[in-house]
Amino acid sequence: MKWEGNRQSDNVEDRRRTGGGRMGGRSIGIGTIVIALVGWGVFGINPLTTIGLLSGAGAPQSQQGPAERPPQDDRQAAFVSTVLASTEDVWGQVFQQGGARYQPPKLVLFRGSTPTACGLGQSAMGPFYCPGDRKVYLDMEFFDTMSRELGAPGEFARAYVIAHEVGHHVQTLLGATAKVDSQRGRISQRQQNQLSVRLELQADCYAGLWARHSQQAKNWLSQSDIASAINAASQIGDDTLQRQQTGTVRPDAFTHGSSAQRVRWFERGMQNGSVQACDTFSASQL
Repeated sequence: MKWEGNRQSDNVEDRRRTGGGRMGGRSIGIGTIVIALVGWGVFGINPLTTIGLLSGAGAPQSQQGPAERPPQDDRQAAFVSTVLASTEDVWGQVFQQGGARYQPPKLVLFRGSTPTACGLGQSAMGPFYCPGDRKVYLDMEFFDTMSRELGAPGEFARAYVIAHEVGHHVQTLLGATAKVDSQRGRISQRQQNQLSVRLELQADCYAGLWARHSQQAKNWLSQSDIASAINAASQIGDDTLQRQQTGTVRPDAFTHGSSAQRVRWFERGMQNGSVQACDTFSASQL
């Protein structure tokens, strides 16, 4: 992936040197991340809700000091900032074509744990988006976990992770997230899971949409780059994670979609490049 030399976003907050604080109750360490991924998926819209129930979260969170910028010599942070800038460019253009103005999210780099508007975020959750403060949260050690434990190496696989979380931000701006959240407690858990799957697959499709438009603008991807993102989508499918951890697959417990579905919707976004093509909620078959 030829990302060096491209514009970097100003919307990155670096909290890695400020620390996070401890979460009350039982904590979930980085060693349990793969187990957490089975229960909540890698890229949840709000994993804090579920993890908070297990860990006793809910107390007021400490305030952060002034936001810091990543060091200029931090190559990994520069990569994240460059990918985020590309999502800003792509979605800015897409929204403009639709007669609207795109409001980009902040992306927060942290280590261990950090306060968010959704509760105390922890590394064990994997990357996540918080609609409450409209920020993406990322502990970059997760990139190593992708390579070592999930079998999903490659820079564009990492870019796919960021683009997926930004996709959740787009869903918040367009109202999809609120519609799904409004059903909580009004429908069965099985029905809620089905809505969650559609939301997650749409974010995968939005990631593919970004990949298509960013490639047209920058020509920065090779076939192997695209293959690494498709592999990542496959490796974090609910069926693959369940099979690895328990030996069995329970479709009624899916919250993010099967490997085949995640690949299919990412590729759909890449092939069509339109928001309308990513309407998973109207799709009769996922």
